[in-house]
Amino acid sequence: MPDVLGQALALPGLVWMLVTVCVAGLIRGFSGFGSAMVIMPVASSVLSPVGALVFLTMVELFGPLPNLPRALREGERGDVLRLGLGVVVAMPLGVWAVSHVNAELFGWAVSCVVLILLCLLMAGWRYRGRLTPALIVGTGGLGGFLGGLTGLAGPPVIMLYVASTLPAATIRANFLLYLLIIDTLMIVSLAVFGLLETGSMVAGLLLAVPYMLANAAGAALFTPRAEPVFRVVVYGIIAVSAVLGLPLWN
Repeated sequence: MPDVLGQALALPGLVWMLVTVCVAGLIRGFSGFGSAMVIMPVASSVLSPVGALVFLTMVELFGPLPNLPRALREGERGDVLRLGLGVVVAMPLGVWAVSHVNAELFGWAVSCVVLILLCLLMAGWRYRGRLTPALIVGTGGLGGFLGGLTGLAGPPVIMLYVASTLPAATIRANFLLYLLIIDTLMIVSLAVFGLLETGSMVAGLLLAVPYMLANAAGAALFTPRAEPVFRVVVYGIIAVSAVLGLPLWN
């Protein structure tokens, strides 16, 4: 056990990852999403593709748990189950793909995907049609594949739901429950493919504690009145994280 802990503490860039998960936790607690877009560019710049996914999953699996009871009360469970169905089908394909990806290519892919999705969000791109069950399942599948490949499972669902007529609290709750499904199935998929890297896993578990505290703080700060200002700050943080995660700086 001491050897495993020492291996985790010796991971490169651990201090930067601590700062990153604290910022990401505040964002996730306030908005219900966005933490992977902050964490993955930084994690992928110092860890292998699989190691970055393992680290992210361990951090995110336990971090939002203090907000789970509230999410279960406020969420639309039918939609969450439909999203989860799509994830079950598509995530293993993404996890299989990431195990065959070059580390430098992975770093470029993560940062570029984050920047593209960020531009779409900032431009106000939204789905304007009707939210049919098939569309929700398909969106969950797209999110599951992206989650397995890059760790970025949230944006497809974000862009689907932000145009809906659901209350902001319900949307936040749906995101939290959906991402909890993502993280649980990610652990299963990584284990099935034999990809659970010990050092990254233990480091993620250690940093899940400050991430959990930051989540609780972000949830306590949530108020619809502050959302416009907070959104600008979040976009800026995500952009900086994506740029710093580019392999240019390695």
